[in-house]
Amino acid sequence: MTLSEKINNDLKEAMKNKDSFRLSVIRMIKGAMQLEKPNPREELTDDDVIKVISKQIKMRKESIAQFEKAGREDLVSQNEKELEILNEYMPEQLSLEELNKIIDKVFEEVKPTSMKDMGNIMKSLSPLVKGKADMSQVNGLIKERLS
Repeated sequence: MTLSEKINNDLKEAMKNKDSFRLSVIRMIKGAMQLEKPNPREELTDDDVIKVISKQIKMRKESIAQFEKAGREDLVSQNEKELEILNEYMPEQLSLEELNKIIDKVFEEVKPTSMKDMGNIMKSLSPLVKGKADMSQVNGLIKERLS
């Protein structure tokens, strides 16, 4: 079953169960998927769907930070609930230990000498961890090692 099919099945399930919050989040995902389609007749691949959901997760995390600054706890909790639902469709996240192993392997291949090599490292690393790790965390780990 593809990720798109799983989302469609969950949409139907949410309708049957009258779970309006879950239904609204899944509809939001489907809307974002529609906007991502270059050709309406073609289906998105699982990688495309993961990319769409990753964008939505990033938006929610940024919103949570802004709402916390503004003291809007109601909106913070709503966005956190949305994040929980979005994360159900993401592949299992890499642990810090697994992430460090992958970074070690890329460092052996690229052999960086300074911060100027950051682009080459990210170019090699991105396909390996895309959707499986928070890229801002990955970026921080690499900068920490380079400095």
